[in-house]
Amino acid sequence: MIPNNDLSFQMFSSREAETMEEQLSLLAELGYTDVQPFFFGPPESMDAVRDDAAEMKRHGLTAKSGHFTFDIFERHPDLVEEIAKAYGMWLVVLPYIDPEDRPSDADGWKAIGAKLARFTEEMTARGLTFAYHNHEFEMVPLADGSYPIDHLLGERVPFEPDLAWMVAGGAEPLAWLKKYAGRIPAVHVKDKAAEGENADQMGFADLGHGVLDWQTLWDASIEAGAELMVVEHDMPGDWRRFARRSIESLRRIGGAG
Repeated sequence: MIPNNDLSFQMFSSREAETMEEQLSLLAELGYTDVQPFFFGPPESMDAVRDDAAEMKRHGLTAKSGHFTFDIFERHPDLVEEIAKAYGMWLVVLPYIDPEDRPSDADGWKAIGAKLARFTEEMTARGLTFAYHNHEFEMVPLADGSYPIDHLLGERVPFEPDLAWMVAGGAEPLAWLKKYAGRIPAVHVKDKAAEGENADQMGFADLGHGVLDWQTLWDASIEAGAELMVVEHDMPGDWRRFARRSIESLRRIGGAG
């Protein structure tokens, strides 16, 4: 079943839209109930954030989670809290480590993991849940056989796994869902195209129109404790088509009416 009846959409997928209104109106019309905003840097102003949050609420949408850059967590934790409270978020997620900041050995990844553990503690103290979101590079073993993702998560950092990116990195999603069960507040619901297809879309597909067995992955995600399932596509050819086709699949896979 859909956790908490949320039909959630990562707004990075609709970033090609011209306005916030364009995105929110269509998502609400299609039946999404929740969105996941992203912040690539500090916003222009908190007034702009509050305006966007108010517009979201006018469309009957919630934003229970959001993505923030490493720099914002490290330099502006008060801002993360302020934005989260403006939207009503309970989950704040770090989704990416820039290529130039990625180490080549276990010690380097452990050092970043120590920072993520500190972010976890800082956000917990503010009444928020912090989580880390993977791409493919964290799932590729290092020279010593260990995995960057394990060093990043350590013993206590929560995890928002992106299962299609796991597959892109050669990993088996079910194994990782089982390994981190109980530490997975949310999952990114993304599909992968058949090998050699959708190259212009980074090899991804609209949910339910790719090759991943999402019913099995969905059930395993819920069993692992996911409270929020967020549909996403990193580079859809048409974000409106993606949103429409994906909510149809989301309802089917998640058992919603």
